[in-house]
Amino acid sequence: MRTTSIGELEELILLAIGAIQYSVYAQSIQDELLSHAKRKIDITAIHTVLRRLEIKGLIDSELGGISKNRGGRSKRLVKLTAEGRTLLDQTILIRMEFYKRLLKNSHS
Repeated sequence: MRTTSIGELEELILLAIGAIQYSVYAQSIQDELLSHAKRKIDITAIHTVLRRLEIKGLIDSELGGISKNRGGRSKRLVKLTAEGRTLLDQTILIRMEFYKRLLKNSHS
């Protein structure tokens, strides 16, 4: 099995997608990051990360319906893949293990 590594922004975006729990688009991810992580991320940066995550197989995407509000353009909707969920699960377990060691060492 190939090991996939992700950066902090990729992890936050994956978490936001997973937390919303249905196919989402970049604007809703941006709103989620601002609301819950208190991070204002440029929409272009989000689109760049989404392309990277799809190449890595951590998300899937599809085009949504055409919208008059968007000048006749459609939204690209994304959702977490099983591989993306597994990577997030593994990442949190690793972080928790390090944090437990930190706590243990700080009380020594």
